Amino acid sequence: MLLALSIFLVACGTDKENEGNSSTPSTDSTDDGGKEEASSKPQILVFGRGGDSVSLDPGIVTDGESFKVTQNLFETLLNFGEDDTTIHPGLAKEWSISEDGLTYTFQLQEGVKFHDGTDFNAEAVVKNVNRWKGGKEDDFYYFNSMFKAEGQDIIADVKAEGDYTVVFTLSRQQAPFLKNLAMSPFGIASPTAFEASGDKFGDEPVGTGPFKFVDWKRNDSITIEKFADYWQEGLPKLDKVIFRSIPDNSARLNDLVAGNIDLADGINPSDGATIESNTALQLIERPSMNIGYLGLTSTRKPFDNKLVRQAVNYAIDKQAIVDAFFEGRAEVAKNPMPPSISGYNDDIEAYPYDPEKAKALLAEAGYDGTPIELWAMPVPRPYMPDGAKVAEVIQKNLEDVGMPAKIVTYEWATYLDKAKNGEADAFMLGWTGDNGDADNFIYTLLDEDNIGSNNYTYFKNDEMHKLLIQAQSETDENVRNELYKQAQVIIHEEAPWVPLAHSTPLLGAKAEVKGFKAHPTGSDKLLNVSIE
Repeated sequence: MLLALSIFLVACGTDKENEGNSSTPSTDSTDDGGKEEASSKPQILVFGRGGDSVSLDPGIVTDGESFKVTQNLFETLLNFGEDDTTIHPGLAKEWSISEDGLTYTFQLQEGVKFHDGTDFNAEAVVKNVNRWKGGKEDDFYYFNSMFKAEGQDIIADVKAEGDYTVVFTLSRQQAPFLKNLAMSPFGIASPTAFEASGDKFGDEPVGTGPFKFVDWKRNDSITIEKFADYWQEGLPKLDKVIFRSIPDNSARLNDLVAGNIDLADGINPSDGATIESNTALQLIERPSMNIGYLGLTSTRKPFDNKLVRQAVNYAIDKQAIVDAFFEGRAEVAKNPMPPSISGYNDDIEAYPYDPEKAKALLAEAGYDGTPIELWAMPVPRPYMPDGAKVAEVIQKNLEDVGMPAKIVTYEWATYLDKAKNGEADAFMLGWTGDNGDADNFIYTLLDEDNIGSNNYTYFKNDEMHKLLIQAQSETDENVRNELYKQAQVIIHEEAPWVPLAHSTPLLGAKAEVKGFKAHPTGSDKLLNVSIE
């Protein structure tokens, strides 16, 4: 009987191994053993990226390298679609909105655990929101950008009604409220953990996500592993993910080709063909929803003069930059948001490359030739694959019109911090949209409410501010779009930026990597990824 039972179990195991395969299962014992070994091999993904994270507390960071990790450690009340910014259930399974648009009621998923074993519930959501609301403004940049306007909290109150119902009361209507809640910065953290860790929570993150934090070796690697008690059955498919920091694009590509890593972002556009021609690899295009730009800090000379800012827009050969560094995988930008966003103003005429016009404007402004500092990003970004080389082109363009520029750079976290504090003259930076809404570009990046957070140029304009505040509360999409178009006219005239490019970011992966979806927000969920 034991022999018969063992034969039966072996037969069942063989059938399961070949499920979906119409061919007859092999009876060769060596082959079966190989299959068993392959199926039990740990699913480990090594993700090569251009820089290290700043922090793993999603509420306090603004950089994509941090969100790349936190997106898999934390979850939000609402989710975006797999490859777009439509709204879907997340930690909230359903919701309703009052007729006046001021009350949002969310019904939460039940049976969800944080990585520390504590329960996710309505009170946990309330504590997270109150943490964002009550924190120092310098800490919770995104919350202040998305949920404050004119010094007023848009979320007037949040309360738990029972264990699994949360009610948000707004002080005024906010058209992109649901999209804002789905953004990576608003991942729900364990109150037990952040109350115990305080300022160290970013080093010891605890969420409800499919993976839990294991280890962080600064400027080298971050390791996360499968959360055994994850609430979505059968997920994640990977056992472990290792995020490796490899700042040089070519070195990262070489590691991918050599098999040292499984997935790499920040692939140079010029290397796209190399990956496409290698049958062991696959090229992945991220849907474009970004802007790369040169910021001109309007509180620092000479960029406190609008004529100088306009002159720099004429001085830079944007088409040459796109042709040289993007290999046809980008388009020249003329507005502070990409054409894929509703409200884009296509009627605006881009500043042409006109060095003589630039010289004339500099003379009219009384610019005396004082050198400026040109800040170049130290890491590749989706909107700027090689910041150092682009900076050299911009330096030459400025020199040609009589504006000497010294290129400087800093370690990534320091670069962001110093630029945020208004210490740069001109700086290279960019933005990947968080939610697919115009508000997330124009208001977040250029409104006076966000000076000291995401408005690194310190630009302010009263007329534009009124338009953007009105647009936030306007529920008629056509009216909203017209308000954003008017705001873009002002931005074009005032020229706080030189918009450079909207890119199609590239990633490369081994052919065996399955189920990876490059999201337009740049924050990729890895719960459905596997290695064949």
